[in-house]
Amino acid sequence: MDQLIPNLEGNKSSFKLCLHHRDFELGRNIVDNIVSAVYNSRKTICVVSRKFLTSEWCSLEIQLASYRLFAEHRDVLLLVFLEQISEKQVSSYHRMRKVMLKKTYLQWPSSDCPDQMHVQELFWNQLRRAIRSGSRQEAEEVNTDDREEQEPGNTVTHIR
Repeated sequence: MDQLIPNLEGNKSSFKLCLHHRDFELGRNIVDNIVSAVYNSRKTICVVSRKFLTSEWCSLEIQLASYRLFAEHRDVLLLVFLEQISEKQVSSYHRMRKVMLKKTYLQWPSSDCPDQMHVQELFWNQLRRAIRSGSRQEAEEVNTDDREEQEPGNTVTHIR
């Protein structure tokens, strides 16, 4: 997901990402940094891959974000599946399954799509819209226009 930062912080968007390698406070306990990032962000994006499912840190982040989602009844968690993951592989991740059953999640387009550029652009538009959902920015847009360095695959990003 090397495209995440330029597509969400670049010219096409005004989001500010919180990334561990750039934004976590040096010398602060990693758990404290994670808790602070989850609770001080409007949204947490979990980019789910098979590698994500084996990461203890990613597990902690999704637990915190899903707890916040269910406890505060606020739209604060987005799941993006980087690759096809079977229902069996996800079944032991109870919180993630609960989120998947209650909320829409995004799937990164597979490489066998015929018009890859177009499909990826649609994906980025859907992700930007999902990030704005429930935010003041989206409410303002609706009111003014009634028309309408972790290893790859281990990504949890917080939108501030």
